[in-house]
Amino acid sequence: MNYGTLKTLDVANGIGIRTTLFVSGCTNHCEGCFQPETWNFDYGEPFTAETEQMIIDSMKPSYVRGLTLLGGEPMEPENQRALVSFLKRFKAACPDKDIWCFTGFRLDEELLKESHARCEVTDEMLSMIDVLVDGRFILAKRDLALRFRGSSNQRLIDMNKTRAAGEIVLWNE
Repeated sequence: MNYGTLKTLDVANGIGIRTTLFVSGCTNHCEGCFQPETWNFDYGEPFTAETEQMIIDSMKPSYVRGLTLLGGEPMEPENQRALVSFLKRFKAACPDKDIWCFTGFRLDEELLKESHARCEVTDEMLSMIDVLVDGRFILAKRDLALRFRGSSNQRLIDMNKTRAAGEIVLWNE
């Protein structure tokens, strides 16, 4: 897997101060995407053990709340397969930090059902995510007033409450 950008001290992509990993590769190709260069799976730099350690090290200050995964598309099967082992390592090293993931794939329609996005590690990856922002960016539904999303069709899902309830529970700060 490659990544385009790694941002530390990010305050735009989730609650609090975060480290944000922008992975490469996306088949959604949303019109108006803010990072179309990340559609290419070969864009950027290889995601290595050193990259993983940089992310874990960036979590050391108590004021850093967590990790955000963006893209590109973290839930592309190729990216899931690369991320799931890292997320296990991350959770072990940083148990008090949360994980947010932005995906163009819908949880109930694509990630939990047979689809292009679902693979052998999808359930395991979803089990480690605290907040999932799902749904493709739709230019006609763009709303700059929305928090942590670009278009009104996108949802912020509280994955811990969703797992407990057995149905989608929207995130509410």
